[in-house]
Amino acid sequence: MIPNIILYCSLSCAQARSWFRVEDNGLMELFVAVLGSLFSIVDPLGVVPVYLALTHDQTRQQRNRIALITVFYFAIILLGFFWAGTYILHFFGISLDAMRIAGGVIILGSGLTLLRGGGAPRRKTENSPLVEEADQGHDVTFSPLAMPLLAGPGAISLLIGMSTTQSGWENHMIITGVILVLGLLTYFTLRMAPLLFKALGRSGITAVTKIMGFITMAVGIQFMITALTNVVGTILK
Repeated sequence: MIPNIILYCSLSCAQARSWFRVEDNGLMELFVAVLGSLFSIVDPLGVVPVYLALTHDQTRQQRNRIALITVFYFAIILLGFFWAGTYILHFFGISLDAMRIAGGVIILGSGLTLLRGGGAPRRKTENSPLVEEADQGHDVTFSPLAMPLLAGPGAISLLIGMSTTQSGWENHMIITGVILVLGLLTYFTLRMAPLLFKALGRSGITAVTKIMGFITMAVGIQFMITALTNVVGTILK
């Protein structure tokens, strides 16, 4: 009797461990997938030249403070759109597939812009009005740094779509953690911007940006494929 009980308890513990392992693997896969998609769309490295141009006359302490405030706004914007995504869709009467198609087009366009490299307006900072405003002491943390350079339409549309597709508190907390981790990565990227620009140079940052653009285009296309598959399947039923 006792050996049977011990055997049963051992099997139950092993089964429970396997369940938790599967669940943890699923959550970890979600974490890595969302982080990779968001990082490629946000592209913090691509913002480095703009950030340096807007803060060229600031001290190191002032530049670090600007980076911290920018990332705070950036995280608040993404968290707000993510947690309110379902309500936004319901308020405007937008279906999930319509959001996926529109978001896919936006993400695809963002990726194409990144893939073209220096042709993006966000990289044309020399003698621009943004630099002139920064020189005059205007706050650049919320606009243009936090939005739209970091929290752009592509990242926002991706998170609104995920707020509906990823149901359950576990998935929502994982994506919230992804946004916070991405905020930390972005903060350290901006904090180390002078060193990164010196190490990689403009050509190196452009090369990394093009790689991010290719990944971003793939994310946008996958968004549209998923939506169109659902729409065609509904029509054929």
